[in-house]
Amino acid sequence: MSLTSDLILANRLADAAGEVIRPLFRTAVTHEAKADASPVTEADRGAEAAMRRLLDAEAPRDGIIGEEYGAERADASRQWVLDPIDGTVSFMAGRPIFGTLIALLQDGWPVLGIIDQPINGERWVGALGQPTLFNGKPVRTRTCRELADATLATTGPQYFADHDAEHFMSLAAKTAHKRLIFGGDCYNYGLLASGHVDLVVEAGLKLHDYAALVPVVEGAGGTMCDWNGDPLNADSAGHVIALGDPARLEDVIEGLACHHDHD
Repeated sequence: MSLTSDLILANRLADAAGEVIRPLFRTAVTHEAKADASPVTEADRGAEAAMRRLLDAEAPRDGIIGEEYGAERADASRQWVLDPIDGTVSFMAGRPIFGTLIALLQDGWPVLGIIDQPINGERWVGALGQPTLFNGKPVRTRTCRELADATLATTGPQYFADHDAEHFMSLAAKTAHKRLIFGGDCYNYGLLASGHVDLVVEAGLKLHDYAALVPVVEGAGGTMCDWNGDPLNADSAGHVIALGDPARLEDVIEGLACHHDHD
């Protein structure tokens, strides 16, 4: 398939997920805890099921990796990676800063990504070699002259394990810490692509959490990598840096002060 037809399909997947999610937002939606204690709702499951039905019909040879229903055709070189609601806690709290994440991997590398916020009607679309579009119009990250000027975001301190929180806080102390943002999941990466946030740093992310973000951030002129500065792919450990101004990357990695390997 061509990138154009892949993009058309990816946008249809986001539409299908949104149709399931919207009627359930701010309703008494039931939820249960998964094995890792994170919540899952009928909206998560219904949205992923809708996307899978579409993929089975339109791209039956492609693999699918979904947060709720696992992997299918795991040996395919093309893999669609789905997170129906990234930010289920925000969704359950009635905060429209969750998103549906859709990525296409080629041989383990993200080549296409969508961040869709179905309540606000906001969609970021990124694809290899193309400018990132926000609701159809190109967006750019902003420049950041020094780390002390940077607005830093992360989903929350509770998601850092072991020493990761210390590394994060050592970086945060070097940024504009009065502007530190907690909460937001994938929405922060869209805001970064649009030039409103400078830096997002997280740990413990799974492939479905970060795969879609990479083409969106990079197509807007930013950079994404792990805490060692290596590019993200299907084998990455889940320590993620998204940076609007690539010129600050060395400062960020130094600020994290991670001189040991993350494995």
